[in-house]
Amino acid sequence: MPRELTVSNDEVLAFETDCHLFDGCGFPAPSEWSFIFEPLFTIGSFEVDKPMALVVLSTAIICAFFWRAFSKPKVVPGKFQLVAEILYDFVRRGIGREVMGKKAEQYVPLLVSLFFFVWLMNLWAIIPFAQFPATSIIAYPAALALVVWATYMTLTFKHNGFVGGIRNLCVPSGLPKGIYVILTPIEFVSNVVLRPVTLTVRLFANMFAGHLLILVFTIGTWYTLGSLVGSVYAGTSMIVTLMLTVFEMFIQALQAYVFTMLTATYISQALEEPH
Repeated sequence: MPRELTVSNDEVLAFETDCHLFDGCGFPAPSEWSFIFEPLFTIGSFEVDKPMALVVLSTAIICAFFWRAFSKPKVVPGKFQLVAEILYDFVRRGIGREVMGKKAEQYVPLLVSLFFFVWLMNLWAIIPFAQFPATSIIAYPAALALVVWATYMTLTFKHNGFVGGIRNLCVPSGLPKGIYVILTPIEFVSNVVLRPVTLTVRLFANMFAGHLLILVFTIGTWYTLGSLVGSVYAGTSMIVTLMLTVFEMFIQALQAYVFTMLTATYISQALEEPH
């Protein structure tokens, strides 16, 4: 059983004492301690824990990858540049141009950065020795959502002016005047308040739940070992763990895609002319 999954005191005790199903000890279920880590090191008074280190590493990997690919671009790209171009073009065409049309070009770098940053932070959940999605800590999705929200608000008022921005956010066109008494507050709450919240919770909740499920069945595989009957349970639990891991790979990419797609949608709305 991988030691990096045993972050709680109960789980560590269970593994160190070879606690199994028929030994009379309880199942060491994952808890909040599965998402809390001791600092890896301290810089002055600043403590760096595992999720923070994974975020910094994600940033470094993405910057290094695209810098290596495009620092000296060639007309006939090599293999490294070709892979980077395919990935870049996937976001540019599949998200940016699909949602925003030609207006997407100046915002493609932001969309590409968001997509691969979110995807890599999700992907750490299934990478050996990391085995933890940084986005399952709500502060990181919240920070990204605030970046998107600030961009959305800035572009809305910069492109439309103050009055036009308010109309863009809160006053849909072409409706009977009486309906605006009810609709305008709803639109304000939906567009200004709830969008960053839903953007945060959608990413956080999916990664949190996925990691928790994998933890339950991975720990269950170890816990049910120790007897013939328990080995049958352990084998079943291991199969479920592998299936969940494959499914989680799909969810990781999907959540990065959804986060970036919604960002493009918000930017597109900010650039629309109020009617």
